Amino acid sequence: MDNKEWQASAQQVLEDNILRFWQERMVDNERGGFYGRIDGHNLLHRYAEKGAVLNARILWSFSTARHLDFASRAKDYLLEYFLDRVYGGVYWSLNADGTPSDTKKQTYAIAFAIYGLSEYYLATGDKEALQTALHLFEDIERHAYDAVNKGYIEALTRDWQPIADMRLSDKDENGALTMNTHLHVLEAYTTLYKACHMSAVEKQLRGLIDIFVERLYNPLTGHIDLFFDEHWHGKRNIASYGHDIEASWLLTEAADVLGDGELKERLLPIIRHIAQASIEGIQTDGSMIHERKDGRDDKERQWWVMCEQVIGFLNQWQLFGDETDRQRAEAAYQYILTNLIDTADGEWYWAIHADGTIDRDNDKAGFWKCPYHNSRMCLNIMDRTLRTDSQCRS
Repeated sequence: MDNKEWQASAQQVLEDNILRFWQERMVDNERGGFYGRIDGHNLLHRYAEKGAVLNARILWSFSTARHLDFASRAKDYLLEYFLDRVYGGVYWSLNADGTPSDTKKQTYAIAFAIYGLSEYYLATGDKEALQTALHLFEDIERHAYDAVNKGYIEALTRDWQPIADMRLSDKDENGALTMNTHLHVLEAYTTLYKACHMSAVEKQLRGLIDIFVERLYNPLTGHIDLFFDEHWHGKRNIASYGHDIEASWLLTEAADVLGDGELKERLLPIIRHIAQASIEGIQTDGSMIHERKDGRDDKERQWWVMCEQVIGFLNQWQLFGDETDRQRAEAAYQYILTNLIDTADGEWYWAIHADGTIDRDNDKAGFWKCPYHNSRMCLNIMDRTLRTDSQCRS
């Protein structure tokens, strides 16, 4: 595809396949906000829990796409039900009726609330949204930031006390410090700084970049390592290809938002190394597999990994001018069009199994399956393909 064809295709996927699904299938008109789940067989679960991450990602997606009526619905519901007005932060999950279900404070979820609210402010100028994002920033910094070890604690109890099980999900290791949470705090603080340009946010954003360079990035392998104890000791036994390529472009974005050319020049070799390491996961059909753990490949093609492959290699193409990177991005997009998009019922499947069959055991929409990675991919395609080759490595 040439750039104009790619832009038109991404626009159609965004509007007709992704956002329309959430507008028509996921709005909870009875209890407010959005439903918590549609499973892999397209069955709506009306009484499923509503997750903070899902609601915040809906808020970000509709804000960025400028569908402000649906963005406002997500913002209003987050402020009304997810905010903990006693202890601060946001609840991890709610019952279908909006009452708190799991009240723990997961730094990852609070970061996504900041991300969504900051983007909503950029779209609307809503000062309440920005003020709430800043309060949540203060909550993270006051309670979850470890100033001694320089990192963000994974989870705490509702009143910010230590908690035994800090995992995001039962698929994760129980680490006090994780790459995934730091990646999304970085993403959130980048957007918050774009919205407010406060020195306190800038300081912590720069600190997060240092954490990536000094703690998470593995200079021997190029990969971003995943799970650590509170002193940054970890097994370094997993290569998560989607997180690698995602981190490479989010670090680029953070440096750009800071407007620090010298910082970006220092980061470029690391950004390149991380992206090149992720190529280990690319298969002959152009897709990227999930991960390698303890030397064994998980060959699922998960929806979010494919999205990050597209964005990350478009970013590499813009930074370094290598046409091969654009080809890697387009090959991933073509795989998505052919395999992951549900053209009959809307949205995308969770994954394609290693044997080529569709994963219907995981959700079409739910606690983790949100209109975030795929809408962000479409928006990035439309934005980045507008730039010309002369802008590469500007």
